Amino acid sequence: MTELFLVFLNVILPVFGIVLLGALLGGRLELQARTLTRAAYYIFVPAFIFQSISQADVPLTSLSRMITFIILTHLLAVLIAAGLGRVLGRSKEMIAAFIMIAAFGNVGNFGLALIQFRLGDIALPEASIYFVVINTVAFVICISAAGWAHGGGRGAIWSVLKTPALWATVPAVMVSIGGFDVPLLLDRMVGLLAGAMIPVMLFALGLQLREQARIHLTTDVFLASGFRLLLAPMLALLIAAPFGLSQIESAAGVLQAAMPVAILVSIIAKENDIVPEFVTSVVVVSTLASVVTLSLLMVWL
Repeated sequence: MTELFLVFLNVILPVFGIVLLGALLGGRLELQARTLTRAAYYIFVPAFIFQSISQADVPLTSLSRMITFIILTHLLAVLIAAGLGRVLGRSKEMIAAFIMIAAFGNVGNFGLALIQFRLGDIALPEASIYFVVINTVAFVICISAAGWAHGGGRGAIWSVLKTPALWATVPAVMVSIGGFDVPLLLDRMVGLLAGAMIPVMLFALGLQLREQARIHLTTDVFLASGFRLLLAPMLALLIAAPFGLSQIESAAGVLQAAMPVAILVSIIAKENDIVPEFVTSVVVVSTLASVVTLSLLMVWL
């Protein structure tokens, strides 16, 4: 019980505290989430990814195992969520929403900050790799699911290829593997921008939650929240062992799989008319419920 309390106090609360500041101060300061999220998306996140991965010493064999492990985890979660939606007789739009929710956790705002606080800076390269892979795969799945629900979906791959975080990954891996020295000027600029990413994204998350529409509490909302908070990490725990991952690699992957639904899912749902009120409700409910689920999981790990 003492460890659970300490995890809640020293790991969970600092993260939620910044989110709460964004939610409380956003209105008073007349801030808009879009400004901060776009700055983070195009500037701070690529800088953070480049710094974390370029300075990492991750062998190619470990990298391939990590990528395969996390992709398999999320594909299985998606298949189970879609299958359950069909068994329950839900509409194509609702099944697509189940798929999107199961695929896309908040591995940026929450994941990187929580993993840094719980596992330390040593886990940031692994967490960053999972962040890039999950975002890439989940974005393709979400756009494809939305397209399937409406009979379209072209352009998903191109949308992913335009993701700034992916642009930063390629040169970062080349620097890491090739052992190149980044010029001091560039290294310091990237370091300053990378240091701003986590607080900016957490504060922006508070602004985004504040801007969300009315929340509906239904059986399907709690069921979909369970997909994200319970099903995905359980699958990750089961799948990790056969891949021979290190303790840090495994723990970082399981924690990233356990994150609440990313707000980007609600944006995709709104843009594609995939039961947006339902998806938004799941984003908020899963985020609040993750206070409990993530605290317990961190003690378990």
